[in-house]
Amino acid sequence: MANRTAERLKLLKPSRIILPIFIGLAVATYMVISALHKEKFEKYSGANASYAWLDTNADGEQENEEFIFAGEGKGDYKKVTYRDELQSINWTWYSTLWIVIAIISMFIRDLSYMYRIRVLTDNHISWRRSFDVIMLWEFASAVAPSAVGGSTVAMFIVNREGIKLGRSTAIVLITSLLDQLFYIVMVPVVLLVVGTQKLLPDLSSAGLQGFATAGINLFFIGFALMFLYAVIISWAIFVRPRGFKWLLIKIFSIPFLRKWRYAAAETGNEIVDASQEIKGKPFGYWFKATAATFASWTARFWVTNFIIMAFFPVSEHMLIYARQLVMWVIMHITPTPGGSGVAEIIFSGFIGEFILSAGLISSIAIIWRLISYYPYLFIGAVILPGWIKRSYIKKKA
Repeated sequence: MANRTAERLKLLKPSRIILPIFIGLAVATYMVISALHKEKFEKYSGANASYAWLDTNADGEQENEEFIFAGEGKGDYKKVTYRDELQSINWTWYSTLWIVIAIISMFIRDLSYMYRIRVLTDNHISWRRSFDVIMLWEFASAVAPSAVGGSTVAMFIVNREGIKLGRSTAIVLITSLLDQLFYIVMVPVVLLVVGTQKLLPDLSSAGLQGFATAGINLFFIGFALMFLYAVIISWAIFVRPRGFKWLLIKIFSIPFLRKWRYAAAETGNEIVDASQEIKGKPFGYWFKATAATFASWTARFWVTNFIIMAFFPVSEHMLIYARQLVMWVIMHITPTPGGSGVAEIIFSGFIGEFILSAGLISSIAIIWRLISYYPYLFIGAVILPGWIKRSYIKKKA
């Protein structure tokens, strides 16, 4: 157990904040600069209309066609950059209003998480300390690879708040199970509303139909794995915890897996302890925790809708919501910390069609990450030293 604790604590080192910040900001900056300086031609009449469209294949379509310089004021097109387009947009009180609403939505998300951790600990953790727990949990998720996630260190964080190890394990497993439950419930709902044809952006014009097919397959494979995980954890905790431990030991008794047998037995013990901790909980306990989970995830996903509404009218809210469910699967199998770099790219690909100005796609992707990701890096880095002093050094003394 000491080795696991040491590994979990290492993932919370403030020095790990440098890599995800650098990757995320570097990719976002590159995307913005590239997008803003990309040139395009707009139909225009006047002195600046110096270009003419050359329909080389006589198909009447301008895409991938040539524009030639016709002389000052002698053409019917002008060359502009997306930066010019961005400068033409005024930031209004309406934009500010929806950005504020997006920020409030993130507050609701965090408040729901804080309420959930209090419910799951039977109010053992105060509101103030639940804030530290959630912020450090999110910090761990941000600095650890997405495939690992913050749950790796979450048991350690909860345990250091005075919750015994078995119960800490139960709390983390239940939060994970409730998160999977949200996804298992919402995916069928959004599929009934929007269907599967629009889950991924239209890539046919770019000749990437194969990528679209692979993306759909990846999404459903990810969903199936989530469903399988939820079934296994539910069976292990609520039905046969000791049987699950026995099964783990048997599996890891296979010769080429034997070196992990001790860790498997330790995991089995944690499952048994977790099962003992949560059995017999009343209906209200589960209802409150589930409601808080659905509130937090719903608030998180609506942030994107609110950000887009700050600049453009939105008519397909559920489709944007569905696209984010797909994005979430992809981001959680990426090897970069917090999905840094990948998140900014797939945001543009999945949500770009709802942003009516191509010059704003990268800018809105940055606003999205500034609201939903980067704050946890800085808040966690600020909280971490004081939390370690309070929950680790003082207890050790």
